Amino acid sequence: MRSLIPALACAAFGALGTGCATTPEEDTVLQAKLADLDARLARLERATQSQVELAQHQEAEQAEVRELRGQLDQIEHDNAALRKQQHDLYADLDARVKALSAGGAAGGGAGGAAGSAGTAGTGGAPAGAAGGPGGAPGDSEASSTEQAVYNQSFDALKAGSYSIAITGFKDFLKNYPQSPLAENAQYWLGEAYYVNHDYDSAADAFRVVLKKWPDARKAPDALLKLGYTQFEQKQYAAARTTLSGVTQRYPGTDAAKLAADKLRRIPAQ
Repeated sequence: MRSLIPALACAAFGALGTGCATTPEEDTVLQAKLADLDARLARLERATQSQVELAQHQEAEQAEVRELRGQLDQIEHDNAALRKQQHDLYADLDARVKALSAGGAAGGGAGGAAGSAGTAGTGGAPAGAAGGPGGAPGDSEASSTEQAVYNQSFDALKAGSYSIAITGFKDFLKNYPQSPLAENAQYWLGEAYYVNHDYDSAADAFRVVLKKWPDARKAPDALLKLGYTQFEQKQYAAARTTLSGVTQRYPGTDAAKLAADKLRRIPAQ
């Protein structure tokens, strides 16, 4: 720095017009130091730029992490809601199957689907006649072939093989449309669609039950589950009308109680 003082002084004097000369040695030293300062300044600028870019990169990564965490929280929330929905569906189906089995055992009669129609299994727990799942809704007996084909589809439904059950019930209805088990097959087809989240097909299946067998013992269940399906589709006005119809047409039944409970869960509009 001491060697720079004369040069700076001369520069000042030069600005005043007095003039000042430097020796070749001083000029060389000055140029070297200026070059060194320029190099150091360039390195400092590059380091600063690198730090700025690093900070920007870190901020971008942190923003991405925040976004991913938000997505993960949403996925966990959706999974929890889905697990609860599946649990409710399985519990509903399990209750129906247990009630169905109890009804079949109570019906008596070994070796087939003989017996009367039995009482109406409202509220998701249809009673079965003797001889197999769901029982025969009419007074006539299903043939052994019909019963075997029906049982295969129903067993697939109980095992959670919903696609197989859907195919089986559809084939049954196509091949045995006049079977005393047709009403049950149509209803359980709707249930299979419902637990498989195909709500449009489920609603169509339940409507067929109500249209073809309006006074049969499956009608209360079909109307109730049609309301459930409309609820899942967020068709709340239609669901309210359907479920209110259950409480009015079948007062005091399990179906009416379940319908009333569902009505309380419909959002106000």
